[in-house]
Amino acid sequence: MIEHVKKEAEKLFEGAKGSHDWEHTLRVFSLCERMGPAEKADMDVLRVAAYLHDIGRAGQDLALGALCHAENGAEMARPIVEKLPLSGEQKANIIHCIRAHRFRGKCRPETPEAKVLFDADKLDAIGAVGVARAFLFAGEVGARLHNNESRIEETQPYTSEDTGFREYKVKLCKIRERILTEEGRRLADDRHAFMEGFFNRFLEEYEGKR
Repeated sequence: MIEHVKKEAEKLFEGAKGSHDWEHTLRVFSLCERMGPAEKADMDVLRVAAYLHDIGRAGQDLALGALCHAENGAEMARPIVEKLPLSGEQKANIIHCIRAHRFRGKCRPETPEAKVLFDADKLDAIGAVGVARAFLFAGEVGARLHNNESRIEETQPYTSEDTGFREYKVKLCKIRERILTEEGRRLADDRHAFMEGFFNRFLEEYEGKR
């Protein structure tokens, strides 16, 4: 069953941008495998949700952020999930996990599985990988290396102002405080410290101080 879902999900990432591509999904899946047992999660639910959580991302990118990929992905996942040999409750939980995984989403994770998926997705946005993804995304939207002329709160996403540092200030630096599970918090502390040190050094080098 899990391999079937994996194959179905991977097809939906053809042409996906690098910052949210299939490799991101595989990293999130690995984190779920690591964290799920500690949270006593239903691993069938969690594994399926992990593979499907970002299948709506391409739509959000095409809409320049106007479409919520979590909501869109949950609807895209329904016909795949409905055919799985799982209970109605498990299927509903998978859809909830997908809908609730977004940092800026309106749906809060309520089940152990949704909380683990939320944390795993956020962990992949911080640390060394998170820094790399922030600059990769900035390149995808045509942003500059750094924009030190404008106040962060006055800049716009999906524009040349949407730099890696902007992503750090508006989102990534806040992720550690939003982590929901004990294992997630432990991992987040280490990743946050690395990321914070990187951006401090980045600013010093950019300004010629080091």
